[in-house]
Amino acid sequence: MAEPKTVRTEQGVDEFLAAVADPKRRADAVAALALIRDATGAEPTMWGTAIVGFGTYHYRYATGTEGDWPAVGMSPRKQALTLYVSAGFDAYPGLLERLGPHRTGKSCLYLKRLADVDQEVLRELVKAGYEHLNGQTVISERV
Repeated sequence: MAEPKTVRTEQGVDEFLAAVADPKRRADAVAALALIRDATGAEPTMWGTAIVGFGTYHYRYATGTEGDWPAVGMSPRKQALTLYVSAGFDAYPGLLERLGPHRTGKSCLYLKRLADVDQEVLRELVKAGYEHLNGQTVISERV
């Protein structure tokens, strides 16, 4: 069985964020870091080379693949500040309606600018996603 490519690393979060080239994206990432830290009560750690994660959960698939992943995380990607809410968004349609301009993927929330969204709604969304998965084991029976 192959090992997961993205795992927790010893890279420093502050150093990672300081190296973000775009000053606006860097400022958004620093502000998002503070918001997520406050909402979760967890300290951030680096996962791979570009994801800042908070908390962790264990996953196990029917194929035998398993590993750990952050309960929530973020990355200051070039196109958007990306927040990872590993629980997904199906349980939070009301929050997403009130959030402000955004796009979503299965468990990714894409924000062009942090200032354009309602910070309290974002805090609530992050907290709910974190509490849903942190410390859990998720087992998928599907192959």
